[in-house]
Amino acid sequence: MNKFWGHLTTVCHHRRLVRKYCFKVGLYWQGLTHDLSKFSPAEFCVGVRYFKGTYSPNDAERRDKGYSGAWLHHKGRNRHHYEYWLDYTPDGDHHVDGVRMPEKYVAEMICDRIAASRTYNKEAYTDSCPWEYYERGKNRAILHPETRALLEKILLMLKEEGEEKTLRFVREEVLKK
Repeated sequence: MNKFWGHLTTVCHHRRLVRKYCFKVGLYWQGLTHDLSKFSPAEFCVGVRYFKGTYSPNDAERRDKGYSGAWLHHKGRNRHHYEYWLDYTPDGDHHVDGVRMPEKYVAEMICDRIAASRTYNKEAYTDSCPWEYYERGKNRAILHPETRALLEKILLMLKEEGEEKTLRFVREEVLKK
């Protein structure tokens, strides 16, 4: 039962932080609806089973099974994940490439990354944590070049100039386009 409450508490804490950040940048609906699929049986049951509290249960499921069914379910339903925006190229050569993400989903992704970093790093969180997380996987990430440039610009701004200035930039510059 501890894993159940631990996972539920972690998901709710994460969603509360994302909602706070989304509201700060003006994404009210996205803040309210962020990650609701985490309460579906396909994601929630896996989250409880693999709950540790210090990293995503999807990573634990992936290590155990070689893939994460919960992640496959999640990324296909949540547009703030760049993996949602992968598609075959239109040139007919059947390779997958990144589609340009609308700015409102890039903004939600930033809010999500800050919240996830705060949730898992707890007191050790700094504004560089989301950048460091991104850097560990950026060579494997398939992103549209414009999406990658915007994501990196915002994450570096967060690292170098802090949360308040970065969220104001997202609200006033990125989302006002």
